[in-house]
Amino acid sequence: MTFVFKTGFALFAAASVFALASAAKAQDSVARLPADAVLVTPQGEILDYIPESGDVQMMRDRRGRTVLVDAWGNVVATVMGSGRQREPVRRREVNRDVYTNPDYGYSDPAFTDQGFSQPGDVTGSIQDFRNAAPPNVERQELPTSLPLEDENDMAALPPEENTQPRQTLPPATQITKKSSAEITALQVFLDREGFSPGVIDGKTGSNVTKAIEAWQQATGETLDPNNTDDILERLRFTGGLPITTYTITAADAAGPYVASIPEDYAHKAALPHLSFTSTTEMLGEKFHMDETYLRELNPGVDFTIPGTIIKVINPGEMKKGKVTRIVADKYRKQVFAYDEAGTLIAAYPATIGSSDTPSPSGTVQVDRIAFDPGYTYNPKINFKQGENDQILTLQPGPNGPVGTVWIALSKPTYGIHGTPEPSKIGKTQSHGCVRLTNWDATELAKMVSVGTTVEFLD
Repeated sequence: MTFVFKTGFALFAAASVFALASAAKAQDSVARLPADAVLVTPQGEILDYIPESGDVQMMRDRRGRTVLVDAWGNVVATVMGSGRQREPVRRREVNRDVYTNPDYGYSDPAFTDQGFSQPGDVTGSIQDFRNAAPPNVERQELPTSLPLEDENDMAALPPEENTQPRQTLPPATQITKKSSAEITALQVFLDREGFSPGVIDGKTGSNVTKAIEAWQQATGETLDPNNTDDILERLRFTGGLPITTYTITAADAAGPYVASIPEDYAHKAALPHLSFTSTTEMLGEKFHMDETYLRELNPGVDFTIPGTIIKVINPGEMKKGKVTRIVADKYRKQVFAYDEAGTLIAAYPATIGSSDTPSPSGTVQVDRIAFDPGYTYNPKINFKQGENDQILTLQPGPNGPVGTVWIALSKPTYGIHGTPEPSKIGKTQSHGCVRLTNWDATELAKMVSVGTTVEFLD
């Protein structure tokens, strides 16, 4: 039987939104720009002209940077030094349509103490980065969950002397030698069911095993991962074959993208957005795939050319439901989501703290949910990152320290959030928070609400 699949697409892109400090207005003339100035638009592009003095005025944003603002209050460009003499440039009038963004946000005093620029306690669909007014996330002790160097899959386990009872789930059948395509089918089935295997890469591993065990716990059935015919038959009822085709659009190719994401937070803070670095990275996240696997499925393909037809994973519809209780199991490195009847409806591989910077124990609640959050680094109350000793504001984007979602917990500074490195979920340590892939964090965030219980198991 032949199946035809339609795969929807929502482009993740990042836009830089600047909140201007009115007290710091400077009525300088554009003619006073330094000779080596580079003008960078909110979309991350470099202007090849200088706007006319009558069209814009120079102001200061919260970070003390000089910005050019048009008559409608829209940021035209941020002034940055290039370190070299600018070549002769032309001037022209500002096009209002290019820079107008009716969704630019405001600062709500009720949320400024936590770094948010708009209420974050309401779930909803992911905003388009181009039209979002991103809230900031400011953690005060253990602010990020960037992977540490140790990639030992057991690195985040508690000490052996821990005697707290652990969850017992029906053990998964050992997977025998299967092809990459067969493992992919298994991973896609689990992903569609809401029991995430993490990135889909056609490989076996602990995340796949944990997903099988959670699925068995939820359904009461036993899944034979070696029975490919059974897996394919199950897929037939949940969206069809595991791999489908997708046509790269002009928007996919256009981005915006950044050339690379630096490690140093000061360098990150200088970027207008922390979006994807390439079309392949964006497509990998869109289709829950490992980027390398995406390339393997499409050898020799140029992903930057609109109209190119490629093979991608068909992850199916996002899991829906109302989650009233979350269990973060540190030992299993897995998050479990339960509905009000106590039924397990979803599970996700996770990175949960480390021996040096453990996650909290006991029970807390969800305080706030924010999509596309920015990030504030404060070295006086955060860990020391590199040589940075000043407060830094990082713009939002999937490559930000907390990814595309922040679920704040009632224990200050802790949360459940996304990650810029999905392939490392469950295999590295974090700085105390619960880290999921961006797509898993998004799915979970849309099912929880303020007050949802979060229980940490050691």
